[in-house]
This record gives sequence, structure tokens and C-alpha cells, in this order.
Amino acid sequence: MKKAYRFTALILTAVILLLAGLPMLTAYGTEAKTQPKLVLGMSADFPPYEFHKVINGKDTIVGFDVDIANEIAKDLGAELVIEDMSFDSLLPALQSGRVDLVLSGMTPTDERRKSIDFSDVYYHSKQVIMVRPEDKDKYPTMAALKGEKIGAQKGSIQEEIAQKVPNVSVTSLDKISDLVLQLRTQRINAVVIEDTVAKGYTLDGTVTLAKAVPEDEGAETAVGIRKGNAELLASVNKTLARLKADGSIEKFSTEASALSADRQVSSNNIVDIFWKYRSFYVTGIGYTLLLSALGVLFGFIIGLIISLLRMSGVRIIEWLGTAYIEVLRGTPMLVQLMIIHYGVALTLGVNFTPLQSGIITLSLNSSAYLAEIFRAGIQAVDRGQMEAARSLGMGRGKAMRHVILPQAFKSVLPAIGNEFITIIKESSIISTIGMVDIMYQAQVIKNITYEGLSPFVIAAAIYFVMTFSLSKLLGLWERKLRASDHR
Repeated sequence: MKKAYRFTALILTAVILLLAGLPMLTAYGTEAKTQPKLVLGMSADFPPYEFHKVINGKDTIVGFDVDIANEIAKDLGAELVIEDMSFDSLLPALQSGRVDLVLSGMTPTDERRKSIDFSDVYYHSKQVIMVRPEDKDKYPTMAALKGEKIGAQKGSIQEEIAQKVPNVSVTSLDKISDLVLQLRTQRINAVVIEDTVAKGYTLDGTVTLAKAVPEDEGAETAVGIRKGNAELLASVNKTLARLKADGSIEKFSTEASALSADRQVSSNNIVDIFWKYRSFYVTGIGYTLLLSALGVLFGFIIGLIISLLRMSGVRIIEWLGTAYIEVLRGTPMLVQLMIIHYGVALTLGVNFTPLQSGIITLSLNSSAYLAEIFRAGIQAVDRGQMEAARSLGMGRGKAMRHVILPQAFKSVLPAIGNEFITIIKESSIISTIGMVDIMYQAQVIKNITYEGLSPFVIAAAIYFVMTFSLSKLLGLWERKLRASDHR
């Protein structure tokens, strides 16, 4: 048994070292060796503040918030690294230290000031109501919206404005582009949105602005900074004062609006969209396979260990193994991801990269299911096998490794394959923290092309090809193992 424990300890050490040594990959930018980094958090679907654009054949986040951030980084002598994430993830990312500052058209409300600090205001705008063209005259006042279905970005002041309208049904989503799609497909009848952002979406005539104007129409925009970081706050305010004095912010706004107006609307041909943006999908496939393979590998190792602990015969150890499985199987993977990515940083000060958080989450979640699969496989092996091995002088650990586990593995191989296929599909959840997998790339292409369906149909086809091919390969392997049993 001592050898078995040494082997287990060695495996766990290898897993920890590998996870700790994974490259610090983010959606955009690489780590500089000598130059300090300034990590910027933003939700890049908010033109002209920040949005995706293909420039020189490369997906690039642009906008006047990006221009301002570049100036802040230049004054600090730092390299700017952008992390693209959902809007409602920005405050947790800032509080946990994952990002140094937030520029994402954010309004410095009293509620937000309780959690983070804000710079001086650098831009003023107002709120408007976006509707379908046929409803342009339907809502002359905010009172006319009573009882309607209204959309707003999750965690924004627009969401608060929408909730003040009597008897409305509010749909809150992460992405503005998703809200526009909901409006165009008649799932909602109006969207509360900032006028600067609305300009880019009304250019093609598929949506327009109503006459109704929210009472709380004024909006200020400032830079979000983690509480207590007085030095960075002072530097940001100094840069903003310079940019406002020389008219650079207005210049950045004008240039970004013109860039967002040059909309890269593609044809409706799904084949053309796939071919034009094939490099995006190739990158996404690479990260999806990496996440899934490492998730299943580490899940396999951890799950095997947990299953052995559950059959150890020591009540407290068996109880801990059972609790581990039940907790992980009884909670959503998205919640587990948020705890690992943000919760660990807030409580322990350990900041995992999106890649590391994704691998850890998939590994832990997968291990809970694999542990039960292994336990069932081991218990299915006839007890006489262990007794025969022991009678030949084998120790319990050696008998388990050389006699029981090989037989159990053959019987549970189909279930392990199914878990791998499941992990490939569920890895799409990791895109919520900025991991550039297939689903993330589909979102980017949707924001670039303004095509609401085609990018996701392509993503679905890619997932199907991957999982179907894997199931066929696993079937071949299973048949070879069965054939070897009859020789």
C-alpha cells in the first residue's frame, strides 16, 4: 500500500505543478518579461466605446475607451493587456485583482462606488429607447412603455431605468448585440441603450430610436479602479485631464464612431462566413480541445483517486469522498467556474488565468462523474479476481493496479468516452470568463458581422464533427479491446 500512496502523491504533485506552470494566457496580449503590465477589463460589444474589428486580417479590440487606455498605459510606461469579458463580470474581476482598471462605458453610480473607486468623468451621454422601425411612433413617452417587454444590458444603469417602468418585463443580457437580436426577432419590444452606442446599431435601418426619453437621461462615464489604489487613480486622472484639455477624447470618440460605422456586414451565405473567419474557428478549436483533453486527463486521475478513497474501508475517508462527489455533481459548472476564477482570488489572493480556471473547473467537475464510473467498474469485477491475486503473493495495491483496474477500465471505457464528449460541449461555459474557445469566437464573429445565427450554426457544426469523430474513434478502440479478449 505504501507504493500506492507514493504513486498517488506523485500524480497529485505532477498535476499541481502542471497547473501552476501553465502559460498566463489571456484573450488578448502576452506577458512582457521586463515591461510592467496594465490589465484592462472591458466588454467589447459596446461600439464606439469598445468593439471587435478585423484589421489587417486580425481580430482586434478597438474603440475610444481602448485609445484612452493606451494613453494611460503610455503615461505609466506599461504594456496594455485587454481582457474581454461579460459586463457583469467586470466588477468581480476588478475587486479580485484580475484586472487593474475597467473602461467599458461604465457609469459611476453610488452603488458601484461602494465596491470600487472611479476616476474623474471623461464622457457625457444620454439614454434612449431603441425599437423596431414599425414601432418608431408607438412610444412617444416612457409611460407608453408600460407593460411592455424591455431589454437592457445586465448590471448596467440601463437595466435600472428599465425596471422603473411600471409593469414591464425586463430581459437582461450580457451583450448589446444579443439585445438587438432579441428586438429584431420580436422577443422584446424596446431596448434602453446609450445614444452613443445606439448610433452604430441604427445605421442599417433594422432598428431605430423612439421618441420616448428616459427621465434619468444623463449618463457620465468614468474609469473603474480597485479601492485603495490611490497611485493608479491619480495617474489615470492626470492622463484624463490631459486628454480632455487637448481635445483628444472628442477626437477618439469621432474616430471610433467612424470606425464602428464601417460595419463589416457579410453576406448571408453561411459558407462565406465560415471561410472568411476560418482562422477564428481554428483558434477556438485548438483551445476547446486543449481544455477538454486536460480536463478529462486530470479528471481521470482525480476521479480514480476519489473512487479508491470511497472504497478504502475507512469511514471518514469514504464520507469525504462521497461529499466531494455530491457537492460537485449537485452544483452547476458555471457556479464552480465563478468560485474558482473569482472566489479564490477574492479569498486566497490566487489569480488563475482563464485557461487555468477552465482546466481546474472541468477537471474537478469531470472527476466527480468519473469517480462513480470507476467505482461501478471496479465493483463489477468479480471478487475472486482479488482473492486469486492475493493468493499468488500480490499486495492489495499491486493487485488493484495489475489485475482489477485493467478489467474495470475495459468495462467503463464507453462511459469514459461519453464523459469526454460531454466535456467538449460543456467547455463552452469557459467562454464567459474570456477563454477564446469555439463559443467565444462565435460571439466575436457575431459582433463583427452582425449575423445573429450563422456564426452559431457553424459553431454547432464544428462541435458535432468533433464529438461524432471522437465517438467513432472510441468505438474502434472499444472493438479492438473486445477482440483482444477473445484471443
